[in-house]
Amino acid sequence: MSTKDGKSGQAAPTVQGGLARSPCPIASTLDIVGDKWTLIVLRDLMTGKERFNQFAGSPERIPTNLLSERLGRLEAAGLITREAYQQRPKRYGYHLTEAGRAFKPILVAMCHWGNDHIEGTWRPPASFYE
Repeated sequence: MSTKDGKSGQAAPTVQGGLARSPCPIASTLDIVGDKWTLIVLRDLMTGKERFNQFAGSPERIPTNLLSERLGRLEAAGLITREAYQQRPKRYGYHLTEAGRAFKPILVAMCHWGNDHIEGTWRPPASFYE
């Protein structure tokens, strides 16, 4: 998604409804996923977790206020959707969109790099690579 930048007349990139800090695709991607927790949430979604308590129970122990914020950020960016599975109290399940699923090769490459270059990292289950 983009808008005219007002200077050159070229489309300026947007991230989550606002203008991106840079037209660089790496910088723009990092505006969405470049914090300490977002890739962990994506990893969890790709390994079958769908509910808030499942994400909160991951070994990294993301604080719940940050988890809520990251889920909202991923939804706003179009990487996930949420669907209510309980009305009282209202609770949601989260699912990857096509754009979210397209992130899997990046996470797989990060796993390979981490396993090759960081001693003591665990190997993801074989199903992660499918």
